Amino acid sequence: MTSNMHIKIGIIGGSGLDDPDILEGRTEKYVDTPFGKPSDALIVGKIKNVECVLLARHGRQHTIMPSNVNYQANIWALWEEGCTHLLVTTACGSLREEIQPGDIVIIDQFIDRTTKRSQTLHDGRARSLPGVCHIPMAEPFCNRTRDVLVEVARGMGVKCHTRGTVLTIEGPRFSSRAESLMFRQWGADVINMTTVPEVVLAKEAGLCYASIAMATDYDCWKEHEEAVCVDNVMKTMKENANKASSILLTAIPQICQMDWSHTIKALKVHSPQWRMAGKGRELRSDMQQTSVAGLRNRTRDLLSGIRAYMIAEVPFDDFWPKPVMTTFRAVWVFKMPSASAKEQHG
Repeated sequence: MTSNMHIKIGIIGGSGLDDPDILEGRTEKYVDTPFGKPSDALIVGKIKNVECVLLARHGRQHTIMPSNVNYQANIWALWEEGCTHLLVTTACGSLREEIQPGDIVIIDQFIDRTTKRSQTLHDGRARSLPGVCHIPMAEPFCNRTRDVLVEVARGMGVKCHTRGTVLTIEGPRFSSRAESLMFRQWGADVINMTTVPEVVLAKEAGLCYASIAMATDYDCWKEHEEAVCVDNVMKTMKENANKASSILLTAIPQICQMDWSHTIKALKVHSPQWRMAGKGRELRSDMQQTSVAGLRNRTRDLLSGIRAYMIAEVPFDDFWPKPVMTTFRAVWVFKMPSASAKEQHG
């Protein structure tokens, strides 16, 4: 079933998997966010007539180490651009004999071993969302999106593991052998340096997030196997990058044909601040794209929610331009009785 919701796909490319040539009619867009600048320019274009936005996680020259990636800015920029989904690629080491270098893993769980990274967009900054967001994380990844990726990979004949637990380390160093053996005992299947906090922030922002993990090595736990090194990782990525690209090119049109209204609504239920911020984003888009009548109808639909948030003194100025805020406040004053009117009516 095709959704009435406008679908836009964000793509975050990992090491060796951020080729902009997959996009048609692409243009570059440099943006800023309340958390600073994202890793690089947003590459805006289409894949088989579906709007997409590509971002290189480590920068296009791969100059940003995992600890220094501005994950908050990356997620905010893609959310602000109107993305509903986030498909990402990542290189990983295998912690299981059956997951061989070159295999694809559609990961469904994570173990967090990072130590230096902000894991929320509600961090108290002047322009960030207010309050604290205790986001549930039992199911970190969007299972419906994962199902599409698995189905596509199988249909292409790509060796694909349909689930797996990724353990994210801080990096940039690789694991010691003792650590690698311990991570296996913990139940981790693959290991990387970037899934956390990216998946956490995406879920907080209400994005349907799924990851295509490419196994490049056996980390360092496996006897009689060369330990992981950067050269071997990049060699395996270059030899197999076409698998991830082909999965994306096939999956994205399928995702666009599905109805995502309920899924995205369920994601946003845990963060009402993001629901209202999202409505502000939609309103900004309406100001650029729709008629005056359409904007008037959208504004009317928003009033009840805006009233509740203005009572709670949530700072909407950070989400809407001043002319829009002025209009809202004028409507608010018009709709609400004045103090003298309240006194007259007892």
